Amino acid sequence: MTDVPLSGSTLLVGPSQVGKTATTARALGDWLDRHGTDGVVVLEFAPEVERDGRILGGRLDRFIEIPDGVWHGVLDAHAPRAASDSAAEAVTLARENAERARPLFENAPDPRAVFVNDATIPFQHETNDPALLTDYCERARCAVLNALDSDELGTENPVSRREREVLLSLRESVDRTIDLS
Repeated sequence: MTDVPLSGSTLLVGPSQVGKTATTARALGDWLDRHGTDGVVVLEFAPEVERDGRILGGRLDRFIEIPDGVWHGVLDAHAPRAASDSAAEAVTLARENAERARPLFENAPDPRAVFVNDATIPFQHETNDPALLTDYCERARCAVLNALDSDELGTENPVSRREREVLLSLRESVDRTIDLS
C-alpha cells in the first residue's frame, strides 16, 4: 500500500489495474479523516470500461463513499480508444469529453484539497489546455491526481499522442510523481 503525502501535489501513474483509483480514494479518505469536508473537491473523469468481463478504470466511489459536503464534479466520460472503431471517431469522443468537462472547471469552488481521478481524460483533445487543471490544483493545499501511463491502448493514434503530452505536462506541474507500475 502506497502512502500519499497530504500536502503539495502528487500524481499517481501506472498501467490499468495497478491501484491508481484505489490509492487516490485512500488519500481522499485520509484527508477527510484528518481535515473534514471543508473545501474538498473531487473531479471524476474516469470512464468505466468493461474488457474481457472485468471493469477497467472506474470511479472513486467504487472505493469510498463521497460524503455530503464534498464538491463532486462528475464527467460522464467516453473511453475514446476503447469505444471507437477508428482514430477519427476516437478524436471525436475525446473532443466531446473535453467540451463536457469544461463546465466542471468553471463551476468548481475554491479548493482546499483536490482529488482527481483519470486526470488526462478532459485533455485528450487539444480543445482543453491541461493548465485548466494544473492552475486549479495549485490553489489547493493538497492535490492528488491519477493518470494512465501505459501504451496498452496504443501509441500512434492521435488520442494517445495527446495523452502522452498531457501526462508530461502534469508530471512537470506536480511536486512528486508516484509510479505504481
